[in-house]
Amino acid sequence: MVKGARLDATFGALSDPTRRAIVERLRRGDASVGELAEPFDMSLPAVSKHLTVLERAGLVERVKEGRTRRCRLVDEPMREALEWIVSYGRFWEGQLDSLERFIGKPKGGRRR
Repeated sequence: MVKGARLDATFGALSDPTRRAIVERLRRGDASVGELAEPFDMSLPAVSKHLTVLERAGLVERVKEGRTRRCRLVDEPMREALEWIVSYGRFWEGQLDSLERFIGKPKGGRRR
């Protein structure tokens, strides 16, 4: 997947609060679909659809363990998203620093 498309998929998948909650739960360790569904008032197929979106974004992978499919978090897409966010944070810090210098310049030779 091209990096821009992967970022789009990551942010799209994380735009839903249920999917963010699933990612948060998987941060603590692998879980079955049933375990992931427990805190939600929705059917297993509905949770599975959310997991499919997370899988397509590369954030989650399902691994078969016997008769159970366990889900685990994949960190690379989140790392790429964080790098992108941090790069824009540096940009905005620079912009704000420039604004501060502009506002702080004395008018008519005096600082107010």
